[in-house]
Amino acid sequence: MPRYALHVEYHGAPFAGWQRQADQPSVQGAIEDALAKLEPGPHTIAAAGRTDAGVHALAQVAHCDLVKDWDPFRLSEALNFHLKPQPVAIRAAARVADDWHARFSAVERQYTFRLLMRRAPATHDAGLVWQIQHQLELEPMQKAAKHLIGLHDFTTFRSSICQAASPVKTLDELRIERVEGWSGPEIRFFLRARSFLHNQVRSFVGTLERVGAGAWAPEDVKTALEARNRAACGPVCPPQGLYLSGVGYPDKPFA
Repeated sequence: MPRYALHVEYHGAPFAGWQRQADQPSVQGAIEDALAKLEPGPHTIAAAGRTDAGVHALAQVAHCDLVKDWDPFRLSEALNFHLKPQPVAIRAAARVADDWHARFSAVERQYTFRLLMRRAPATHDAGLVWQIQHQLELEPMQKAAKHLIGLHDFTTFRSSICQAASPVKTLDELRIERVEGWSGPEIRFFLRARSFLHNQVRSFVGTLERVGAGAWAPEDVKTALEARNRAACGPVCPPQGLYLSGVGYPDKPFA
């Protein structure tokens, strides 16, 4: 059976997350239903990462096995037709090796988080950013973020229901910038690692927001990390501003 990689983009608001669920809408379920319109029978797809409810994706990657030898462009077009009107799009499809796996072949994942700073309610970006009404200081957050880069035991920033075998991970990049977005000033967080723990990014952002607001000192983040205790974590921020923005593979299937 030919195997295809899918470059998937979605707005996470209507879904209970990526993973298929029996009684709630999911991104996986939406794509599998669309596949069933092309080829009868149950379909099971795998993804590079299981995003939570409300989390978005610019570059999720999944793979599927089909009976027919589809032209990749026609496959993406057909799936997009059957996905309407749901906010899910197949930006590209590519034929891959039979042993290629969206999750296990990945060597890097990238996340972006958008934090909007303004008092008036967001209109165009509603549901796409975490909005706060106060301003944040960029430099203290950047200083605090340096404590999180590298190989660490991230127990403090790991959800209590995380299923990862170990809390030890290597964070390759945590870059923080201030930009002028369409709706106003934003703080954007860019994170890169081979893999992440459950709620790790949202725990980072919620904690660093406290630093930017002046409630925590940059060194407090180092203390929290070294505590290896979930109770030492700052508040976990909401999911609306989080995007899976890239997945890296040695073979670059969509190049």
